[in-house]
Amino acid sequence: MSLLREKAPKEKTSQPARQQPRQGPTNEAQMAAAAALARLEQKQPRARGPTSQDLIRNQVRKELPAEASVSGSSQDSGTNMIAEPKEEGSTNLAAPGVYFTCPLTGAILRKDQRDTRIKEAILSHFSTDPVAASIMKIHTFNKDRDRVKLGVDTIAKYLDNIHLHPEEEKYRKIKLQNKVFQERINCLEGAHEFFEAIGFQKTLLPVPDQEGPEEFYVLSEAALAKPESLERHKEQLLCGEPVRATLIRQRRVFRPSPMASQFDLPPDFFNLTTEEAKREQKLRSEAVERLSMLRTKAMREKEEQREMRKYTYTLLRVRLPDGCLLQGTFYARERVAALYSFVREALQNDWLPFELLASCGQKLSEDENLAFNECGLVPSALLTFSWDMAVLEDIKAAGAKPDSSILKPELLLAIEKLS
Repeated sequence: MSLLREKAPKEKTSQPARQQPRQGPTNEAQMAAAAALARLEQKQPRARGPTSQDLIRNQVRKELPAEASVSGSSQDSGTNMIAEPKEEGSTNLAAPGVYFTCPLTGAILRKDQRDTRIKEAILSHFSTDPVAASIMKIHTFNKDRDRVKLGVDTIAKYLDNIHLHPEEEKYRKIKLQNKVFQERINCLEGAHEFFEAIGFQKTLLPVPDQEGPEEFYVLSEAALAKPESLERHKEQLLCGEPVRATLIRQRRVFRPSPMASQFDLPPDFFNLTTEEAKREQKLRSEAVERLSMLRTKAMREKEEQREMRKYTYTLLRVRLPDGCLLQGTFYARERVAALYSFVREALQNDWLPFELLASCGQKLSEDENLAFNECGLVPSALLTFSWDMAVLEDIKAAGAKPDSSILKPELLLAIEKLS
């Protein structure tokens, strides 16, 4: 659920008159928008069914106590509150920072807490489900995805051999000093915990033509007697994914303001030091026109690539027809379709097609392969909302019209003044 800012407005506003229950769109109006809606729906990514890793996370969420700590203080994650920044001179920041939700515990985490707290949640689950915890550790603690895939595929091959040849003892033993094991598996955090969780035991065994014994993993008789469990654990391992914190959108709604295009961003939005970020913001607008005349095409492309890597997050505002502003936080590499979905979720008439326009008036494409940093919408941007005019004309001709209020009433109750 998108994060709603529950901070009380600084200025006291009069309560709007109670409205009559809103009537749904007429059949004629819905038919007028059908063609455009079909186009939008085709561009939305299809929802996929739950993977084995999703089931693991759901189980973890049930078993682990919910945490909700921001800045070291305890709070209920269900309140959707984010602490204001405490640094001097930061009261007018466009956003207090970048925050995440832990998918295992539901805790709200600062950017600098994210990795540590997720690791703690995974490790705490070893006492209740060591197989699930070791799978999450393998996929989360090891950052080299190619190395993880190679190691996971090798472990799966070991288990396949046991499944296909249950009577052959040699497949139930894995020599720890084996070159393949050392290069592909021993280097993975969580791999040893996985072997032990599914029933392997470390044992010293004699080796032919060698004086001393060597260490092996040997599958226990109890585990061998449950081949269906080994097969299930293998599939869970193969389908595992890294446990990643969910970026909190920090959805906020502001009254119309001449400061809509001004963004004072916290350091969280930059892959730079604080001083570098300040200098970058100051020089950015001054240098664009001058450099555009002096740079060759190759130089411009090189600089654009470097610009794209500077930012991990972007803060986007959408100016609505009534002047109100809708704001949210996104990854710089997220697709444009994510912004369309974010805006649609906030609309009272969410069945009507609309367009988003960049500052130059150009329509923002909904191409799912286009990222914000590829559109120049980083580290912040102001866009303009516009209803699909062709559909509006058809709706008017049918004798209907959209409600005058753009946003859902519950969002307007938390409207703020942009300062």
